[in-house]
Amino acid sequence: MDDPQRQILTHAMALADEEGLAALSMRAVAQRLGLSSMALYPYVGSKDGLLDGLVDLLVAELLPPAVATEGDWRERLRTVARAVRAIAHAHPGAYALMMGRPSTTPDAARLLDVLYDALLEAGVPEPQVPRLERLLTTLVLGFAAAELNGRFHSRHPDRRARLGPDELPAHARLAAHLSADVDWDAEFEADLDDAIRLVELAAAPARIG
Repeated sequence: MDDPQRQILTHAMALADEEGLAALSMRAVAQRLGLSSMALYPYVGSKDGLLDGLVDLLVAELLPPAVATEGDWRERLRTVARAVRAIAHAHPGAYALMMGRPSTTPDAARLLDVLYDALLEAGVPEPQVPRLERLLTTLVLGFAAAELNGRFHSRHPDRRARLGPDELPAHARLAAHLSADVDWDAEFEADLDDAIRLVELAAAPARIG
C-alpha cells in the first residue's frame, strides 16, 4: 500500500469512527484531505474500493500480533481473538465492514494461515479445519459486533417486553442471573475457553485413532 493510498484510508477510517459509515463518502474524505473527490480515484478507484481498502487496513493491523505470538496453538488462537476485539473497540465505525466485506490481500491470507496452522497443531482433522476456522471467527467477530451495536445491553430486563412470568417462564427462572451486571472482558475470556475446548473435542477422535 503506497503512502497516498494509506493517507486516504487513514482519514477515511477516522471519519467512519467519528461519524459512522453513513457519513463516509468520497467527497467527505476528500474534504478532510483538502482535495477534490476526483483526486482520490487514482488511489482507491471508487467508493467500493475505499471500503475494501478500510477492511484491508484493519486486517493489516491484526497481522503483527498474530504472527508474533509465541506459545502453543491455544495462545495463538486467543491472541488473534483478542486482537480482533481490540480492533473493534479501536475502530467502532469501520469495524462493521469486517462483517460483510471479505479481504483477499496477502495479509488476509497470512492471517488465515495462522488460524489454519493453529488448528492443525491442535490435531483437528484436515477436512474439519475450514469449518472450525469459520465457527471460531464467527464467534469472535459476532461478539465484538454485539458489544458495539448494543445487542448485549438490549437484553437487560428493563429493555425487554413487559410480559409476565407465565408467558416467559424461563426468563422468570433466570431473573437473578439476567439482571446481574456482566463483566464483558471476563465473558469474552470464558467464551474463548469454551472455544478452545471445542477445538480439543474436534481433535479428540484423531488423537484416539
